[in-house]
Formats: sequence, C-alpha cells, structure tokens
Amino acid sequence: MGLEDFEIPVLTTTVEKMVQWARRSSLWPVTFGLACCAIEMMSMSASRYDIARFGAEVFRGSPRQSDLMIIAGRLSRKMAPALRRVYDQMPDPKWVISMGACASIGGVFDNYAIVQGVHQVVPIDVYVPGCPPRPESLIYGIVQLQKKIAGQGFERRTAERNARGGTER
Repeated sequence: MGLEDFEIPVLTTTVEKMVQWARRSSLWPVTFGLACCAIEMMSMSASRYDIARFGAEVFRGSPRQSDLMIIAGRLSRKMAPALRRVYDQMPDPKWVISMGACASIGGVFDNYAIVQGVHQVVPIDVYVPGCPPRPESLIYGIVQLQKKIAGQGFERRTAERNARGGTER
C-alpha cells in the first residue's frame, strides 16, 4: 500500500521545508524609519504596491513580535545603541534589510556624526541601493530575502549568524 492508493490527496515534505516556507511567507517587519527612506518604506506598505501578497504587510511596533528589521535612512552615532537594542530584542531567527545609500554606506553624510554603514552595528542580510530607493526596489529586496530564507536550513542559519558575530558586539 503506497501513497497512490489513498483517495484523498496527500502532500509529503520535510519539516525543514515547511518551516522555511512559513518563515519566508510571513515576514513581520519592525518599524525603524530614520529619514527620507522611511517615506518610501511606508508607501511600499500601502495599497498601491500590495506588499500583503508577499506576507510582509504587518508592521509591528514591538521588536518582540518582529523577525525583519528594515533600516531606512541615515543612522547617527547617538541612535546606534537604540538600533542595537531593538535588534537584540527581536526573537531568532531575524533578518535585516539596509535600505538606501545612507544606511548602507553613509550616503552623502561623510562626517563623524553618521555611522558609515549600519553593518558596523548589526549584521545585514540584504542591501537595497538608492537615494531614496523606490518602493519597487524594497519589494525586490524582500523577494531576495525570501529566496535567501528558502535556501537556509536550521543549522546553517545559526552557523551563519555566529560567523557574523551573532548578537554580541
């Protein structure tokens, strides 16, 4: 008696693939808009771009309910400890998207007050270029993150985060 003998449709898969599907299909971003890129991030979540089809429409106000941080805008040195605190409060597994030139490399603000790339504070999974990037670019970045999540297993994600420094500074 094999699976073909059942009259009801049966789907077989592994637990790991089901968990990967659930993680990539229900990303809940934490609200962390710092500058002009935040306006584009907000417009991406509006009805025109319909981010709900990717499962990322629920912006959470609490980091304890989020698994995705979208850093939108320039990060000042005074704000960096708060960003790190929010990141540390997010449950594992967690992902980070750096949105815009200011968040990625400091942008046009090459001075002592602005962090020259948020990768110095938290590990980044996807970079979205632009000044400010269009909502379509951020949606593309979310799709790229979903592809990255789909390719990660349980052990690989933990090993990758430990190799990048984990949650320690």
